[in-house]
Order: sequence, then structure tokens, then C-alpha cells
Amino acid sequence: MRIHLIILLLMTSQAFSQNREITFPDVPGYKTLVCDFHQHTVFSDGSVWPDIRVQEAVLDGLDAISLTEHIEYQPHKSDIPHPDRNRSFEVAKEWAESRDKDLIIVHGTEITRSMPPGHGNAIFIQDVNKIILDDPIEAYREANAQGAFVFWNHPHWPAQKPDGIAELTDMHRQLISEGLLHGIEVVNEGTYSDEALTIAQENNLTIMGTSDIHGLVDWLFDIPGGGHRPVTLVFASERNEASIKEALIEKRTVAWFKNNLIGNERELVPLLNSCLTAESASYLEKTSVAVAKISNKSDATMMLLNESDYTFHQNGHLLEIPAHESVELQVKTFEEKESFQLTFQVLNAITAPGVHPKITLTFESE
Repeated sequence: MRIHLIILLLMTSQAFSQNREITFPDVPGYKTLVCDFHQHTVFSDGSVWPDIRVQEAVLDGLDAISLTEHIEYQPHKSDIPHPDRNRSFEVAKEWAESRDKDLIIVHGTEITRSMPPGHGNAIFIQDVNKIILDDPIEAYREANAQGAFVFWNHPHWPAQKPDGIAELTDMHRQLISEGLLHGIEVVNEGTYSDEALTIAQENNLTIMGTSDIHGLVDWLFDIPGGGHRPVTLVFASERNEASIKEALIEKRTVAWFKNNLIGNERELVPLLNSCLTAESASYLEKTSVAVAKISNKSDATMMLLNESDYTFHQNGHLLEIPAHESVELQVKTFEEKESFQLTFQVLNAITAPGVHPKITLTFESE
């Protein structure tokens, strides 16, 4: 029994010692920042103190988070009374600053209503207390008056949409037309919505992906087992709060969810081109078969479908490029070439429902 316990402890230690940081390369002109703007603590209906959210984010290599406590739903208020609804943010920020944690903590809250409009997060706010208003439209207006970026949470949530299909209501159309709603969660916790992606693209809303974590991220997303929390990748000019807000307003985001990258082609293709690089190519002696090396510089295991004019000597048309690894392909180019191109459809990237972007890699022969 004692030996078994020691082995178990060693295995657990090894699992937690693995690098769990979420990493994606920068794209031309912008820094790729990893953000999670929908989280809860005991100051609404979560199970942890705010400092745990900070520590989890640091372990995951996040650049920015927001603790978005429910305004209207406060199940712990008898045990943890807090008439100042800014307290969760203050506790997290004070804890992080006192320990020199390099994490941007954005002030936020969740406006929690029945449908319509459902739940919405307001981040980059100044004072949650002023957003406590009976009329949901007025609550959104107050959040915007404070300079908030506001996004619609889990529009496909079965508790509010039993069919699981996100769709606009007249109230949402009003919020969009007044410029009070700026984004929408296409990904929330363990779910993804094609319909929410369509709503984002048809209404010029920012694509968001969030954990909506209430318990522990390690448990919910099996991080020790190789899982990852859903996040929004934000392409910002600098690593600071103002640049993140500007990027969100300009819709420079991609959602990262269960090894899928979801976003508009404008943002997603440059990210894929930064993740996948053509490293080298050389011909096998006395053949027209080139050995081409592709490297993946991201956390996403890339699933590629060959759409080139060439076939492969040792592979079929479907390829897997593991995260942070390189793969060598033997490419039949018919004749020896100084350079050649391979075009792939990236199957774990989504630019619209059922649509996967294409990238082209150029190889120079050595």
C-alpha cells in the first residue's frame, strides 16, 4: 500500500509539473494575448476565493482575466455579505499586485436576466453598483456609459434556450442597433454554437470564447490530463488593458476551444500562418521525392487536409501536426524543383459553420 501511494504521488507530481501554459505565436503587427473574460468566485455563485482565479490564470499563462460576478444572482450573500459589488475585483487585484503577478485583471460583472436579453458580461467598467438597475436596457446603457465592452453570454444555453439554438430577439436587435452590445460568446465552458458564430458575423459582433468557470479549472477541463480551458485569443498592439479593449472593439479575436480555433478569416488565417511554418525541403538522392519539414509553433494539434497538386509518399491526404512539434513529409513533385507549394485545408479551424480556412506553405529546396 505504501509503495502504491508513493507511485501515485510521483505520477501526480509529474502531471502537475508539465507545462500547462497556453501559448500561441504573435501575428504580424500584433501580440497574441490569451484572455478569459468570464469567471466566477464566491462573491456570486462560484466556489473559490478570487485569489484562486488569479493563481489559476498565472499557471495557465493567461495575459488577462475578468471576474464577472452575477449582479442579480447572489446565492452566497448570507455567508459573504458584500454591499459593494466591486469587492471581488478589488480582492483579486490587491492579491495579484501584492505578489507581483504579471496578470491584467479587468474590472467586470455579469448582468443576469431571463430571456431576453439573457446574461451579458460588461468588462472595463468603473463601478458595478451603478449597474444595479431594474430595466435591463438601462443596465446596458449604464455599463456603456462607464466605457464597457459588453458581450452576450452563452446565447445557446439550454436553460434559456431549450433547443440549444442561439437566435436574436427584438431586444438584442435593439441593443445592437444602439451600440450597447459588442460581442457574443461562440464558445462557453464546454459548448460551441454555430448559430452564435453566424450571429456574430451577420451583426458585426466580436467572437468570444470563455471558461465561465465556477469550480476549479483543473477539474472541469482536465488540465492535468492534457485539457485546456476555453479562451479568447486577442490580437493587441501592446500587452496592456487599453490595447486589449481596443482589439476587442475592433474584433481582433479567435476562440480556442477543444483543439479548435474559431474566428473570422481576417484574424484566423494570419494566426494559422504564424503557427505553421515551412522549415526545409531536400530531395532524396536520385529521386523527385522531396522531404519537406513542417513545424507547428502553437498549442493546437493541426489537422490538415492536403489540397495540393502533389501527393505524399508516406502519408495520405489527412495529416496531423502535433502541438509544438515538427513533421517531415515525403512529397512527390514529379520533377526536382527549386521551390514548391503545399496547400492545406485546416480542419480544426472554423471561419463559418462548416467552413475551414486554407493555408499555403512555400518550401525552398536546399
